[in-house]
Amino acid sequence: MALTVRCQRKYVGISAQKVRRVIDVVRGMQALEALDVLSYMPQAAAREVHKAVQSALANAEENESMAPEDMWIAEIYADEGPTAKRYRAGARGRYKPILRRSSHITVVLEERF
Repeated sequence: MALTVRCQRKYVGISAQKVRRVIDVVRGMQALEALDVLSYMPQAAAREVHKAVQSALANAEENESMAPEDMWIAEIYADEGPTAKRYRAGARGRYKPILRRSSHITVVLEERF
């Protein structure tokens, strides 16, 4: 049975829909290769996903003594976090809702030889 390491970044200030666009690119990749790809992506969500993958790699190295070269992304997903609801004044006495969405990013790394 392969060993797995998990990392979760909670309350990231980017909507889950935008994070999923980045996550779909690196799903199933080797962890070090995914870090290289994420560092060159222009999306703001790529920085947050990069932090999550890097943290999971550090957990694997420090806590489980696993080699980073052997780590692959087994699972990676973004769930919706809480939505902060704000309101802005609109024309003719109306109000316009502003929804500040957040997300939770989960990365599961698996050791493969």
